[in-house]
Parts: sequence; C-alpha cells; structure tokens
Amino acid sequence: MRRIGNMKLEHLLALRSVVLGSVVFVAIVFSGAARAADPACSATTGPHTTALVELYTSEGCDTCPPADHWLSSLFSQGFRPDQVVPLALHVDYWDYIGWKDPFGRAEFSVRQRKLAAMRRPVIVYTPQVLLQGQDFRRWASGDFAGEVARINFRAARARIALAIRTVEPKAIRADLSATLFDPAEQKNAAVFLAAYENKLASEVKAGENRGRRLAHDFVVREWIGPIVFGERLKVEESRALPLLPGVDPKNLGVAAFVQNRSTSEVLQALMLPACAGS
Repeated sequence: MRRIGNMKLEHLLALRSVVLGSVVFVAIVFSGAARAADPACSATTGPHTTALVELYTSEGCDTCPPADHWLSSLFSQGFRPDQVVPLALHVDYWDYIGWKDPFGRAEFSVRQRKLAAMRRPVIVYTPQVLLQGQDFRRWASGDFAGEVARINFRAARARIALAIRTVEPKAIRADLSATLFDPAEQKNAAVFLAAYENKLASEVKAGENRGRRLAHDFVVREWIGPIVFGERLKVEESRALPLLPGVDPKNLGVAAFVQNRSTSEVLQALMLPACAGS
C-alpha cells in the first residue's frame, strides 16, 4: 500500500469518511433544529403585487350592509389571498345617530380622512372602498375584477413575510419582515400591521339599521403603524396584537401592507389566517 508521509492511504480514506460523516450529521441536526424553530403558521408575498381592499363602513349606516356582504364574499367569488387582502375598518362618526358601532374606532375615521385629504375633491363617506389606497366606487361591478387583475400583473415593489407565533387569550404574537426593492421609496414608505376577525355579528337595536342582524368578516380589531423604514430598506418587528376576551382563534388572522404615505399607494399586501395549533 502506498504511503503519504507516515500514514497509509487507506487510513487517510477512513479518516476522511469519518470527518465527512460527522459534517453530514451536524448539518442534518442543525437543519432539523432550524425547521423546528420555524413557526408552522407563516406566509410570504410572491413576485407580483397583491391588492389591498379597505372597506370603510359602519353599523350606523343603512347603505353599508351590502358592502359588508360583498367584502365577506370576495373569496367565495373566486379571489385568492394572493390576489386581494380585504379589511373592514369600522368608523365611529355615525355613532351619534342612535347606534354605537361596537367595532368602530376613531383611528379608522382619522385614517380615512387623511387618505381622502391626498385627493381632490376631498370626500369621506360610507361605504367607501379603497383599492390600493385609491377611492374605487365601482366595487360592485365587474370593473373590480379587472382592476385587481391589473394590480396583480405588476411586479412586486416590496416583500412581506408574516409569522404567527402564538394565539393567546389576550393577544396574537406575530413576527413581521418587510423589505423595499427600490431605495427611492424608503423615505415615504411605511408598514402597517392589523389583526382581523371573521364571523362577527350584531343585533342592531337602534339607528338606521334598527332590527337588523348584521354580519361582518375581516374586521380590523387591532392596528399598528405606521412603522417606518428609517435608514434601512428592511423592517423587522415582533409584536403582540391585543385581543378582546372570548375570541375564537379559528376566526382570527393578521394582515400587513406597505404603503407610500405621501401618495397613499400600496406597494404590497399580505394576509395570514391563524393556523391550527398556533
């Protein structure tokens, strides 16, 4: 047998096999540990743009129930979560006419007014649908599908990743990562994070919808943002989104989107229903 220095070649080959085997074993263990650490409930945006659909609504508005039903039916109409992210933001400015919307939030009224102020004429109304940050009055027509298709055709301008770590009695704990592709958008871009709830309903006792039972889906229950990018093109956050007592985890989810705060244009959106066991 040929020698290399004082060691036989067969010994070198045997040692090489042991070393390689150890490396492979370590790699397998590390890979398994990495997979175990990854949350089972996660989602990431793809190469194309997903459309954000914001419905500004109120239980005190008698023209809102058809829009609420329309928003709830988007996925049964054939749309997919990688095409549209629907959110219902209940405003509070109709509460004075006799019925206080239990899902209404003053901050959603403020957001609606701020977005309207970026356009002329400035109009705030309910039900109002914003598609990709823009007023879209033809939501009940076939024009909606065509506009969503145009938005989906555009290449993504940001990447979003969401992971739900746990759904606890008082909070959803979620990890967010958002990355901008164009440094020119860094100054005005921000990320918004929302916890939403499905299968909500109210027996309305007063106001314009008195005597009606109103059902809602994708109702925003907690809102975080704007989260700015600062000096980087990437935002990474771990947040606890508070929940009201008695919520059913099967009806919960988290949504995130990146928006230009100077133009209201939405660059990318993502939604993640709470997974079993999260």
